[in-house]
Amino acid sequence: MRVLLAGGGSAGHIEPALALADALRRVDSGAEVTCLGTERGLETRLIPLRGYPLELIPAVPMPRSVTPRLLAVPGRLAGAVNAAAAAIDRTRAQVLVGFGGYVATPAYLAARRRKIPIVVHEANPKPGLANRLGARFTTHVFTGHPDTQLRNGTYIGIPIRREIADLDRLGLGDKARAHFGLRPDLPVLLVTGGSQGARSLNEAVFGAAGWLREAGVQVLHIIGPRNEAPASSSGVPYVAASYIDRMDLAYAAADFALCRAGAMTCAELTAVGLPAAYVPLPIGNGEQRLNALPIVQRGGGMLVTDADLTPEWIRDTLLPVLVNIDQVADMSEAAHSLGRGDADRRLAEAVIEIVGSDAQAPRHAR
Repeated sequence: MRVLLAGGGSAGHIEPALALADALRRVDSGAEVTCLGTERGLETRLIPLRGYPLELIPAVPMPRSVTPRLLAVPGRLAGAVNAAAAAIDRTRAQVLVGFGGYVATPAYLAARRRKIPIVVHEANPKPGLANRLGARFTTHVFTGHPDTQLRNGTYIGIPIRREIADLDRLGLGDKARAHFGLRPDLPVLLVTGGSQGARSLNEAVFGAAGWLREAGVQVLHIIGPRNEAPASSSGVPYVAASYIDRMDLAYAAADFALCRAGAMTCAELTAVGLPAAYVPLPIGNGEQRLNALPIVQRGGGMLVTDADLTPEWIRDTLLPVLVNIDQVADMSEAAHSLGRGDADRRLAEAVIEIVGSDAQAPRHAR
């Protein structure tokens, strides 16, 4: 089985693609999985680290408004489609699975040209342009959010890494806390704004550090590069790190999270049953708020706007929750009830079935 995955640009596109790649290899050890990306995205670093070959095509950003740059799009898109078709030929791919982003549009068009099956996965509640196009070319469309409106869409959740999906958060808690130098007897707040950190989250938590320590709340804070956290002067640890590559241990160490509301973050936190205060990114089309809304409505989290996130909000609203063991436990159970830890397996099984059906189809029917 030979599969080409088109998921580049941001981690929100790349990580589900890699989770699917791992699932395909677990089901079929002989599966040949290649990723398609551009030189502009994180895929040039993340995909080789996971051991998968990467084919690169030119990036073709689509302007969000009518500008002179639109005149350059058709020619650049044609070049990217040709490059994607050449990648299909080199890898002899039997199916293309797209996850959206710059790389997906030319990939869908190339797959249609080469007459190989197309599978679309959309992680967000508001589908992007690429996946809206891809959904017109196939009936094999899957979504990561229950409210996503996309042609032929079937809700399965977002593929996530097995070390997250299979995490025994409570059973691993003491070991995880020891790993980060945290005490086993006090609650832990995990703060993360993603790999680059988030200034508004950092400033609010830095400002509330004294109140958190006075209440006996430990902090595990992913501050991002080039940032510094205030030094701890008490017996309540405040552990700051520019980056953590073992997020499974970070989740296991924590009782609660303060974080953005990207699709992958919401998927991972619900899979492990970690309640959170979600702070949607204040730019874009509001999809981060939509990501978190079902979790909050079911009682698995809190929602606060970026503008309202202040040290005082942490003191007056978040801190009373953090020290209420019963409330945190109830929120954890509610978050976990929304988790979908089997999306990688379900999507892999669908891809394998599609490849098998296509191989058996009469040539004139393809």
